Amino acid sequence: MKHSDRREYGEPKPDLGIGMVGYAFMGVAHSQAWRTAGHAFPLPLRPRLAMISGRDEAAVGAAARQQGWAAAVTDWRAVVDSDDVDLVDICTPGDSHAEIAIAALEAGKHVLCEKPLANSVPEAEAMVEAARAASRRGQVAMVGFNYRRVPAIAQARRLIAGGRLGALRHIRVTYLQDWLVDPEFPLTWRLSREKAGSGALGDLGAHAVDLAQYLSAEPLAGVSALTETFVSERPLVAATLTGDDGPRARGPVTVDDAALFTGRLASGALASFEVSRVAAGRKNALRVEINGELGSLAFDLERLNELSFHDHTEPATTAGFRRVLVTEPEHPYMEAWWPPGHALGYEHTFTHQAHDLVHAIATGTDPAPSFTEGLQVQRVLAAVEESAAKNASYTPVPV
Repeated sequence: MKHSDRREYGEPKPDLGIGMVGYAFMGVAHSQAWRTAGHAFPLPLRPRLAMISGRDEAAVGAAARQQGWAAAVTDWRAVVDSDDVDLVDICTPGDSHAEIAIAALEAGKHVLCEKPLANSVPEAEAMVEAARAASRRGQVAMVGFNYRRVPAIAQARRLIAGGRLGALRHIRVTYLQDWLVDPEFPLTWRLSREKAGSGALGDLGAHAVDLAQYLSAEPLAGVSALTETFVSERPLVAATLTGDDGPRARGPVTVDDAALFTGRLASGALASFEVSRVAAGRKNALRVEINGELGSLAFDLERLNELSFHDHTEPATTAGFRRVLVTEPEHPYMEAWWPPGHALGYEHTFTHQAHDLVHAIATGTDPAPSFTEGLQVQRVLAAVEESAAKNASYTPVPV
């Protein structure tokens, strides 16, 4: 880690050189987080945007200028090898996660890897082994499940861990989008098993599974699943750019459009999941409900500053779901932001993620979610696909 110049007020903080691989949607979100975290929170290390990588020289150069990166390169290995980089942030399609993460860990870097951790269980297992070896050298590795960092979700975790719901009975998670409803939407990398690993299952289901296991503090023990691809062919990306009215070349969609599965937690509590990228009218509809013996909690990402809470121990004459506005300074992460009632947004989840990771690096503690937790999610996703291939037969999740 490099040291910044002495500032007028206070002692200088050690720099944490950030190197990012990938510059599109997640790259923009992560870039903003690294720029913002040290201004919102009193971090023990100062994130510095050292280098960003992408295969398109013009595009990655434009991203570097727009997002404030000091250097742009077209080979991710330059990021991994750079003495100016202390942490490698991986925001690429899943097919490259394992190679980049393992190389970065072996090069002595800390690693943040976007979810899902990998495209397969063997890849994720190799990443976990590399992370364990790196941990013995003082490095940390974290997988980016940003929805854990919604203050309302973190507050729900507190309430459940504190026993406010008692023993859990049911968890329901739905995550619905509609950007693939149009059959003429082009065949991007997210529709290729080779690049993405799976479709809605890995893209949205990974979040759903992680939230269920995070909130309950329990792993899924087994699943029964159905998946479906409703549009089997789509226009090739190159064909959509020709501008003519003739027939466009098409290619096969090799991932699922939607997945529906049930599961059982280790304690015996039941869970249900529905994820889709063809749910017309639903833009980013992530909803979670947890029912316990003493009460219930519900969350809706489209109202992300709110938590619905029902205390079943109250008299029936006054009991019912009540709206909790999670913007008080006592709520998770909110001490750094605005007065009560002033809402946060999607981008703040990534800032909170950066905050937590920097503190883990500075204190030498294991970050959460770890690569091991990412592997557990990967095993659930694999069990879902196995169950769906066997006509929804109940499939245990390996421990």
